[in-house]
Amino acid sequence: MAETGKRSFGLDSKESWWVDPLPDARKHGPGGWRWPFMAVVFLLPFLLPVTRSLLAQPAVTAGLVLTALVVYAYSACYAVFPFVFDRERRVKLAFCITMNVLGLASLAVAAGSGFVLLYGTAVVVFLVPAAWAVIIDLPTLAVGAVILLARGRFLDGYGDLITVASITLAMFFMANLVRAVRRLERANEEIATLAVANERERLARDLHDLLGHSLTTITVKAGLARRVLESAGDIPRAVEEIREVEGLTRSALSDVRATVSANREVSLSAELVGARAALRAAEIDADLPHAVDNVRPEFQPTFGYVLREAVTNVLRHSGAKRVRVRLGGNWLEIEDDGTATDVVAGNGLRGLSERLAAAGGTLRTSVRPGGGLTVRAEIPAGIPGPEPSPATPAVRAEPAGGLA
Repeated sequence: MAETGKRSFGLDSKESWWVDPLPDARKHGPGGWRWPFMAVVFLLPFLLPVTRSLLAQPAVTAGLVLTALVVYAYSACYAVFPFVFDRERRVKLAFCITMNVLGLASLAVAAGSGFVLLYGTAVVVFLVPAAWAVIIDLPTLAVGAVILLARGRFLDGYGDLITVASITLAMFFMANLVRAVRRLERANEEIATLAVANERERLARDLHDLLGHSLTTITVKAGLARRVLESAGDIPRAVEEIREVEGLTRSALSDVRATVSANREVSLSAELVGARAALRAAEIDADLPHAVDNVRPEFQPTFGYVLREAVTNVLRHSGAKRVRVRLGGNWLEIEDDGTATDVVAGNGLRGLSERLAAAGGTLRTSVRPGGGLTVRAEIPAGIPGPEPSPATPAVRAEPAGGLA
């Protein structure tokens, strides 16, 4: 991605001197079909005296026809250059070189002023990359000076060449500024697209972690209430479990709303309380820490997500009878004695890996001897923890019905 961004947006890189103008340059270029009519106006100071001189000749000669062809071909190139914007680089280079050769020929056979070269040198800086513009325009101006010197008009015309060079230089910087602005526009469009994609991934990941855990716990508690009623007929116990299910659904609904509005942050301590209640309802022996004071505060939200997803996987897939959770300053480890003999990376584990990668950490999942999984999340101690975004203030998630 970094390389792609550099090649797409490389405003300050040396490569930008050689890359073609952006593919959509033509629609930003001069006027489309209106340009030829505008070009005629700009060409009048050159065409009127040349045409008058050609018409004043007493006879039509081969030299006269050749002069007319050179002059009007040069003028036609200037009138149609916007339609070359979206061509391949080699076509644009050939067009620019041809136009400048015609400009030099016009200077040699018809024009009395070096100012005629401006039409070609100006077109070059807009059609081709900056490096190619320098490579083409500098020799053009040098050959123009030689032509004026050969015709004995250098002292009279060098001022025009200086003017052409100055205007071309100004247009050179303007053309590169336009290219930079277009690259910035494309960069902004891509950034906006990436922001939307990242937000979708965040929302999908958060909803998966939230609803997967909440619905699994609700299922476990509802099943426990049913078994209590079927086996022992302990109505007060069943009512208590159903009351907790009701609290869980309300809490889950509140969390979904907070997640959608991007202002929910998981609390590790609340997740421990929720994990203890969920595992107890599933009749799984839980060996959990009683405090999270030894975990760095900036890592606690990330570890809260890890704990939530790991406990959800235990409840849904493991068939475990015992779960043990251990905490350190920059690590969290969850171990179960289930029946798993292989690691299957589903959406939950992939989401946790992305969360930890964003915080500079890693997630390792391995199979225990005899069955079961060990999930270890670790963030290197030297890496600063993720800071809450100003747009997403931290909200402490309180346990409702035994689950955060």
